[in-house]
Amino acid sequence: MERTRRRAAVAALAGLCLVAVPVACGEAPGAHTPGGAAGGPPHIGVLLPDNTSRFYHFDKPLIERRIHQLCRECQVETVSAQHEVATQQEQMDAMITKQVDVLILDAVDTKSLRAPVENAHRVGIRIVAYDRLVEGPIAGYVSFDGAQVGRLQGEALLTALGARAHGGRIVMMNGAATDPNSAWFKQGALSVLRGRVRIEKSYDTAGWRPEAANSNMAAAISALGPRQIDGVYSANDGLASGIIAALKAAKISPLPPITGQDAELAAIQRLVTGEQYMTVLKPFAPEADTAAAMAVTLARGRGLGGMATHRVDSPTTHGIPAVLLAPVAVTVHDIENTVVKDGMYTVAQICIPKYAAACAKAGLTR
Repeated sequence: MERTRRRAAVAALAGLCLVAVPVACGEAPGAHTPGGAAGGPPHIGVLLPDNTSRFYHFDKPLIERRIHQLCRECQVETVSAQHEVATQQEQMDAMITKQVDVLILDAVDTKSLRAPVENAHRVGIRIVAYDRLVEGPIAGYVSFDGAQVGRLQGEALLTALGARAHGGRIVMMNGAATDPNSAWFKQGALSVLRGRVRIEKSYDTAGWRPEAANSNMAAAISALGPRQIDGVYSANDGLASGIIAALKAAKISPLPPITGQDAELAAIQRLVTGEQYMTVLKPFAPEADTAAAMAVTLARGRGLGGMATHRVDSPTTHGIPAVLLAPVAVTVHDIENTVVKDGMYTVAQICIPKYAAACAKAGLTR
């Protein structure tokens, strides 16, 4: 009976694709039941936003390994959208056609992926939103507490400002306006910064692109003057790299304190040299493990009630089962007890010859 209902849903979706829905419709897939297409092994798709960030280098292997630990027979297929919304929409269509059971989706654009998410839902494919809360009917969500990320960044910036924490002038470089996480981080940061410092300029950064942050920062320097910026709130490490390039181009020295997020290797090296004040580590293993466990549970036709301890709302869906993990602030003094201790990077990876002197000064090498 369940199989018949799903075949009917697929037929309806095919009609919509022919008549009314030009986006995110490919060939109509065959129906399938939980536990694998046509009774085969469970098939789980993983859709990541790019193949250059931490998601592809760290999260991807962790997710794949954990799925196979929990479900030896599971088939896992991972693809990267290369930062392109249209590419990810096409990849969603392909996953629907392949009759996957569950998708772990880290959306390039949480709004633009709504139609493919709805199409997948119509044919019984369950979706776990990973790191970003995509719109549409999703079954579960795993990420970090975004408000706490912002609070950690704001608190660290105030600490770095010292006496200028009262009335100091800062620039805020937020993430993409299309990413709900960006608003979440900003809200958390403002809860700490508002009323303490003067926010002279605040930007949303298109596509989380470092080059956009670079342009925004250059505009802020031009408008405010090179000596009128006491600190910079940067929503992540990629934006921090663009910000620092703009400050250096304006010959600002010493650099003001700059925040970040994601604990990228280049950012950790900037902490060592003093170019960036802090980053936020979001331990990838717990996030990846949780997403894998959610996906396997859903692929086997079970619910997430015992696993998800939170409920969150998206613009389209209320009461989504969610797991929200705790982020960790990292400054140069915390490197050894965080990213090195956790096995994310070795001291040798951080302290390449270019940074040997700075690493010795920071106590990372002896």
